[in-house]
Amino acid sequence: MATRKVKRRKRRLKAGIRRFSRQSLLILLTIGITVAIAGYLAFLIVLKGPSPTFSNYVIGTFMETRRGPAIIRMFFSEEEIAARLSKNQVTYTTEVSTNNDEDFVIPEAEKDNIEILDISGGTYKGKLMIVRDPSRMDLGVNTLMGSEHASGFLVKDYVEAEGAIAGINAGGFDDPNGMGDGSIPYGVVIKDGELVAGELDQWVSLIGFNSHHHLIVGNMTAQEALDWGIQDACTFGPVLLVDGHTVQITGTGGGLNPRTVIGQRADGAVLLLVIDGRQTSSLGASYEDCIKIMLEHGAVNAANLDGGSSSVMVYNGEIINSIVSMRSDRTVPTAWIVK
Repeated sequence: MATRKVKRRKRRLKAGIRRFSRQSLLILLTIGITVAIAGYLAFLIVLKGPSPTFSNYVIGTFMETRRGPAIIRMFFSEEEIAARLSKNQVTYTTEVSTNNDEDFVIPEAEKDNIEILDISGGTYKGKLMIVRDPSRMDLGVNTLMGSEHASGFLVKDYVEAEGAIAGINAGGFDDPNGMGDGSIPYGVVIKDGELVAGELDQWVSLIGFNSHHHLIVGNMTAQEALDWGIQDACTFGPVLLVDGHTVQITGTGGGLNPRTVIGQRADGAVLLLVIDGRQTSSLGASYEDCIKIMLEHGAVNAANLDGGSSSVMVYNGEIINSIVSMRSDRTVPTAWIVK
């Protein structure tokens, strides 16, 4: 008799557990569907709401992220996206900065000067490093780049490997589904006057230094860059300043995102800018913001480098900006380092 009672209790207990499990699953499913619908409606209101200007701003921001384009394509056709992006963009320029063959004269007392400034604006915070002597700039390169399983390195690794004092991320890289490991650089890479990635006839937006330590920015082939005596260069963009002239921009020139920019003053000093983004304390900067910062600090030539979760600044062995990822900065194929 007691045995039957125990069995009945066990059956009731199992039945209760099954009912609870089904109810819990139903509740979780309902919550999930509700959140998904609410999220969809929120995006719908933002993207197709009463403010086209704000909508275009959000679209520009999302289209510069790894996974954002997939979200935007849920609401707009490719033609609609192109039309919206045209409201905030940097105009392509055919100008190339002057390939000056005169050496900068840096006072001996200033050659070791490195100044780090806190930069802030309405939507962003970041760091600006001013390197007085441009001859200290070098390009750290993944010597195994292009190999199928040769991952890139962290900016900190490039700095340590060269016994350098500072560094920022440089050129872009193949990044399928946001899972790229920095092993395959984007476009052309030149190191010590030799082509180490890309093709000689490849036309790219190039950012580099010639043998006289002048920053050269503009669109050219790798062969043209080598003929000009460019020693170190990577590929990215857009170009922002050419010989003191800003490129033409529409609206803000882009959305709000983490940015990395390199520039140079007329006296040779190199400006390294890293803007934090996608955080409550710093949403990010537009290209217009970056141009204004470069101009405010005397840049005559400047170009945008790879940004987003790649944006990082290292100084004295430590990352000094607030990177996007909670885990680590990304591995990259190239880095501008300060020796």
